[in-house]
Amino acid sequence: TAAGPRARGGTAVVTLEPCNHTGRTGPCTVALREAGIARVIYAVDDPNPDAAGGAQALREAGIEVVKGVGAADARAGALRPWLTATRLSRPFVTWKYAATLDGRVAAADLSARWISSPASRADAHALRAVVDAILVGSGTVLADDPQLTVRDGDGTPAEHQPLRVVLDRRHRTPQSARVLDNAAATLVLDTAAPRFALKALFDRGVRHVLLEGGPTLAGAFVEARCVDEVIAYLSPLLLGDGPSALGHAGIPSLSDAVTLDVESVTRLADDVKIVARPRWGEAAER
Repeated sequence: TAAGPRARGGTAVVTLEPCNHTGRTGPCTVALREAGIARVIYAVDDPNPDAAGGAQALREAGIEVVKGVGAADARAGALRPWLTATRLSRPFVTWKYAATLDGRVAAADLSARWISSPASRADAHALRAVVDAILVGSGTVLADDPQLTVRDGDGTPAEHQPLRVVLDRRHRTPQSARVLDNAAATLVLDTAAPRFALKALFDRGVRHVLLEGGPTLAGAFVEARCVDEVIAYLSPLLLGDGPSALGHAGIPSLSDAVTLDVESVTRLADDVKIVARPRWGEAAER
């Protein structure tokens, strides 16, 4: 609609098949038809049965439709969290942490600011900006009192703020906690079970969760096979003692270790950023 009359006779190129249903907005197919679009190119069919059928509706309206262009890149890129959430009926979960080269997320005295470099922290805020929710446990709230907001390079709050989520089965979050301020919306869930929490978030429309909790919560999500992506910021430091990045995760022996497919390794100042995907197999989708 922003193009106005210039759109008439034009080509629309999108990643996902235009929807054919009314949700929070009207059908994309109607908007394209009314704009006078003559040709639509898209990468991936919409797997949502309520929204599918857009391609056929466009063809019936006399609009040329080309599908499957760049499908593999779209599935592996921008659409991956949404497609995964739609398939599994739970949000896509990215577990993000910063650690030393010997895997410590804090020192023996629990000091942790700052293990990662300013470049890594800026990258992490860019990651926060594209998710629907940031999730921690009550232990992290008590230990670090994080605000869990997205901030620009100069420290000012970004326009988009994800939902802040605290898993607090024991009702330990104090009313003075910064996560309860008015900088963004906050949801406190009375559960420590990853799948229960993710079901509640999915029902609220959350499709991508950034897991920023400590070792205990990370271990619970790994044990439940509810981690779809791991992003680690590794700093060239050694601590020896102190909590590790991952707590108990139900992995009794080396033969049970979770294998990761490394997707990228990037240098951020003196840090190294690793993006990897766990190999869960079909069992994780049950």
